[in-house]
Amino acid sequence: MFSNRITRLFRIEKPIVQAGMIWASGWRLASAVSNAGGLGIIGSGSMYPDVLREHVRQCKAATSRPFGVNIPLLYPAMDEHIRTIIEEKVPIVITSAGNPRLLTPVLKDNGITVVHVVSSSRFAEKAAEAGCDAVVAEGFEAGGHNGREETTTLVLVPAVCRAVDIPVIAAGGIANGRQMLAAMVLGAEGVQIGSRYVASEEASSHPNFKEAVIRSGEGDTKLMLKQLAPVRLLKNAFYQQVQAAEDRGASREELQEILGRARAKKGMFEGDLNEGELEIGQVSALLDEILPAAVITQRIWEEFTAALQAPLQTHS
Repeated sequence: MFSNRITRLFRIEKPIVQAGMIWASGWRLASAVSNAGGLGIIGSGSMYPDVLREHVRQCKAATSRPFGVNIPLLYPAMDEHIRTIIEEKVPIVITSAGNPRLLTPVLKDNGITVVHVVSSSRFAEKAAEAGCDAVVAEGFEAGGHNGREETTTLVLVPAVCRAVDIPVIAAGGIANGRQMLAAMVLGAEGVQIGSRYVASEEASSHPNFKEAVIRSGEGDTKLMLKQLAPVRLLKNAFYQQVQAAEDRGASREELQEILGRARAKKGMFEGDLNEGELEIGQVSALLDEILPAAVITQRIWEEFTAALQAPLQTHS
């Protein structure tokens, strides 16, 4: 049986973590990944507090295995989410988009394992100093919100591994077992995967969005809205509107007005492929089918173990 610091920390069989994507990562997806031996994560960033509590309870009913909740630290109802997580005894929390010092002590005092998502080795050091048990090093290939540094996973993972002693989970541009092995060779002890699980049967994202993801190709995503919060978007009419505004030097206020409210919900959850915000990673170009989450998890693991055992291919 495979064992390293990540599998022992989370008490899982496979060091595969499903990312907590907004409008995609509900209890069905999280429980399916956990039941398949990975770590399922509920994405709380698109949930009202009562909705999160319901998803946590449904997840506990659907799996006896560990699962976690992702909390963006900029979320306005964060305190209520924390209360829910503590009261419902969620074992693992992954925090992102903020200072890990805000929540880590409170969560740790309640026996919760804490992981923080970072985009640089400097932020990784701060997470370690805050008491986090592990970090997710997310390269800018990833979908959703990203770091402004635009450091790729291939560079970021070894830099973070060199900077901290706590376990590192690689994220950004990973959707298959060979990519997982590459991340592990760089020093990571696990991988966090988002885009591949968006294109799963259990993801709560709209079927229109899933189909757009598997139809996308190389160059169909771009990191945008750097004045607000950098986010990788699938190119559509909304993207073109943002691009035009940024090309003419639009202010933060104008960009915020274009973004408006509930734009991500419109695209990813309601399926408006023109006017919605469609967040997805570069690796979507490698995806061509929607599969059950258990099949995705097992396939990645089998590809990883096969690649691990295969001799290095050389070309003369």
